[in-house]
Amino acid sequence: MFHQCARLVERYPSEVNLTFLMLGYALYLLLGAWVFSVIELPHEYQLREQLEIVRRDFLRENLCISNEQLDKLLTRALDANHYGVSMLGNASGSNWDYTSSLFFTSTVLTTTGYGHNVPLSDGGKAFSLFYSVLGIPATLLFLSALVQRVMVVVTHRPVAYLHLRWSVSKPTLAATHAACLSFIAALLLFLLPAVVFYRLEPQWSYLESLYFCFMSLTTIGLGDYVPGETHSTVPDSYGTLHKLAITLYLLLGLVCLLVIVETFCELPQVESFCRRFYREKRGSASESRDQESSYTKHDQLSDQLTFSSVSAQAAYLR
Repeated sequence: MFHQCARLVERYPSEVNLTFLMLGYALYLLLGAWVFSVIELPHEYQLREQLEIVRRDFLRENLCISNEQLDKLLTRALDANHYGVSMLGNASGSNWDYTSSLFFTSTVLTTTGYGHNVPLSDGGKAFSLFYSVLGIPATLLFLSALVQRVMVVVTHRPVAYLHLRWSVSKPTLAATHAACLSFIAALLLFLLPAVVFYRLEPQWSYLESLYFCFMSLTTIGLGDYVPGETHSTVPDSYGTLHKLAITLYLLLGLVCLLVIVETFCELPQVESFCRRFYREKRGSASESRDQESSYTKHDQLSDQLTFSSVSAQAAYLR
């Protein structure tokens, strides 16, 4: 039995690896669901109990209001809140002025989709369909083209230059460079912006601010935290500038994050690991050997290159 399994693994290595990957991913999903359930379910029960207490106290203090009337009011308020309209007395501003609409379009085209603001009319919903059908592919094309050019400046040229100057192996240098970029990105995209949001949004803790930055730049966009939707310390006169700054932060941050991801995806170690799960084609073994030796071949040629040819060298790495 053991020998049969060994022969099966030797004959179909990618299929066996893919099977283990699927099992591991399913286990990861089940484990995540269990952890969330254990952590969040008690808080949900506690919140339900608190709401029920507030509801009973309100009805006891306002005998002129029936249970049905309160349910009708709460249902109407929740429906309006779903469309981004609050009935609270301290709610101000419009969700559909030009700046707010610009922020909305950026969340739609980047597929972040906070859900804090949605079209109210049938015309707006119909336009969202056509706008997204054209806009999302255009956004992907724009981001991929921009990331490709940024990669040359941020990743390919520095790695090629340092390899020529220090004569360090390219895989090791690429991994070190990726780690440094990750540290800088974590500082500039998450840790420092979280401090800004923590100061501007008094109801947010630092953890909640960091949580918002991560959920936004990874385009998860749960929508439970949206800047400016609570008691922000930003004056109304700077509200437009505040929304524009957030829009730029989301777009530029997404580009930077994609550059980091692409940098890691180009690491030889990552490529070698990912190839374990891909289905091999005819001639793939020889192609893999060619790819694995590409760095060695390039190292042999690099001694004859000067710094003025770094751009050509970066193109070769692509």
